[in-house]
Amino acid sequence: MAERAGDRTGGPRCIALLGPQGSGKTTLLEAILHRTGAIARMGDAQEGSAVGDASAVAREYSGGVEPNVASCEFLGDTYTFIDCPGSAEFAGQCATVLPGVDAAVVVVEPDAERAPALQAILRQLDALNIPRLLFINKIDTAQGSIRELLEFFQPVSTQPLVLRQIPLWKDGIAIGTIDLALERAYIYREHAEAEVVDIPPEEAEREKEARFGMMEKLADYDDELLETLLSDMEPPTEKVFEDLRSEMQQGLITPVLLGSARNGNGILRLMKALRHDVAGVHATCERLGIDPRQDTASGCVMLATFLQQGRMSLVRLFTGTLKEGQIIHTADGAEVRIGGLFRLMGQEAGKLAGGLAAGDVAALARVEGLKPGTTFAGSAGAIPDIATPQPPQPVYGLALAVPDSRDEVKLSDALSRLLEEDPSLSVEHDQDTGELVLWGQGEMHLRVALEKLQRKFGVKVQARPRSIAFRETIRKPARARGRHKKQTGGHGQYGDVILEIRPLARGEGFRFSDTIHGGVVPKQYIPAVEAGVIEYNRSGPLGFPVVDIAVNLADGSYHSVDSSELAFKLAARLAMAEAMKDAEPVLLEPIVKVEVCTPQEATSRIVHIITGHRGQILGFEPREGWPGWDRVQALMPEMEMGNLINELRSATGGVGSFTWSFDHLQEVSGRLADDIVQKFGRQVQAV
Repeated sequence: MAERAGDRTGGPRCIALLGPQGSGKTTLLEAILHRTGAIARMGDAQEGSAVGDASAVAREYSGGVEPNVASCEFLGDTYTFIDCPGSAEFAGQCATVLPGVDAAVVVVEPDAERAPALQAILRQLDALNIPRLLFINKIDTAQGSIRELLEFFQPVSTQPLVLRQIPLWKDGIAIGTIDLALERAYIYREHAEAEVVDIPPEEAEREKEARFGMMEKLADYDDELLETLLSDMEPPTEKVFEDLRSEMQQGLITPVLLGSARNGNGILRLMKALRHDVAGVHATCERLGIDPRQDTASGCVMLATFLQQGRMSLVRLFTGTLKEGQIIHTADGAEVRIGGLFRLMGQEAGKLAGGLAAGDVAALARVEGLKPGTTFAGSAGAIPDIATPQPPQPVYGLALAVPDSRDEVKLSDALSRLLEEDPSLSVEHDQDTGELVLWGQGEMHLRVALEKLQRKFGVKVQARPRSIAFRETIRKPARARGRHKKQTGGHGQYGDVILEIRPLARGEGFRFSDTIHGGVVPKQYIPAVEAGVIEYNRSGPLGFPVVDIAVNLADGSYHSVDSSELAFKLAARLAMAEAMKDAEPVLLEPIVKVEVCTPQEATSRIVHIITGHRGQILGFEPREGWPGWDRVQALMPEMEMGNLINELRSATGGVGSFTWSFDHLQEVSGRLADDIVQKFGRQVQAV
């Protein structure tokens, strides 16, 4: 096809590859690299020979567990593709990638059951206003009409899905396509450019109908084209291409292309669509609120990764130029000198000669301070302000420990680097349980993270389910005396207190007061009594911290010589131990509020899962802006949350999600309370 004059901006492009798990994104990337000559032969993602998913961990798990980057040249332009993981557990790593891309290719199989997963991806692109194309992969396995398939897919897209090609069928198998804009037929040839043929006569009527349907959708945004169609006139081919390009760039439509990545079919048509219809970095700058005309270098950090050459920061340059040795300024006020520039090809990094121009994507070697999501500029006053989506809330946590305490510093450093590489992970020092907790998006996510800690950063850790912050309180008031008396020669120890305890309303915490009269307990010892009570409350009779209790120092006595702060602290602990026996201690467990987002066909299963984990359904309603989805609100014991994400994803085909927050503490009694105390209660410290 001859170059269409005046219909493209040229220059480097950065394209995200998105799609449900198993849709064939990595295979598509491999096919693109092969067709454009970037690699000599196609590797196989399943066999571990592809450019993408090339890390040791990805190959072990036979799937995308991290973004993969590769570049190629096509008709004089550079294209950088970022293959984003399809699993919801790993997709959060791309939160810092998407704002800087020019467009996305959304890859999906010809399967109507993929609609909910497709919807989640399209909503992500909607939020960032990113232009996109839909590539229906594995067309050779399609069953039935592609237009009927799009009728299933259309409700999950906020933009009209505009079919640019229709398949040519032979014995129920797609052997090629008809391009509705060019009105040409293409017969697939395996791993080779398709053969251009005339549209078969028996397909002429079907092609005419499909082409008119495409133009009708374009005419919804072009009055001139609408008038032409109403006049039963044939619009010029250039007009059709102009509308396809401009309406996609404006986010008005999503063009739909067909192909089979494994067989190398439809790749050239896809590349030409990217070349002609995707605007360059100027349009991306305008979308991000950056002046594309400025000469100062500006850009963002999309990813961080650790390769054989060391730490690499993948950056997209929006404006200006960038060279080795140049100083850049970051939004947090740091000044960074640029070291080596590299082009990534999966796990390989090749040195780049010269510098970067606007639109280029490259990796900066061994540059500290450039974390994913960081923006930078050559001048401190020109740093772009880009809103980066926050990773989803963590839903699964494991407590970490190292076998040798001397490795704790090493673990801290390794975790810091791991979190740079994967911002959807987080680390928390739990103040309630004293544990170091690694949080992520699911069991597999954390399993991969632990593999990386050992393989990439040389730290082997012990991981176990995190502890739940159980508490205990009392049901009724009580009063007890605590007397600590010890004589060992010389000054002895003497402290004597009477404490009154009573329950408080849930959530009121701890209160201490005194009603001492006549100096029976001198004022200087009262803080020691309170300290003793607080120490005791760290572990009550059931073995958990005591909460929602009021303690009053009502009476006592002292010795002018033998009394001391320590003696009164110990006396307070003795009094608390006695009083708690009579106050009917009771176990409390944390209850969290959960909001689950699920396709409607799975709502009943989600309700069953929640109630099966002692959950209380508060209600459910349609998810606003998500046709075919529900939001389910519930209260659940936190101890029941450990496997919720796995059950949820199993019930929803991997697309369900939830958010959660602490709500209140709730009393536990009976056999369950006994089991919890026996299994998790800490031994009460001897007084």
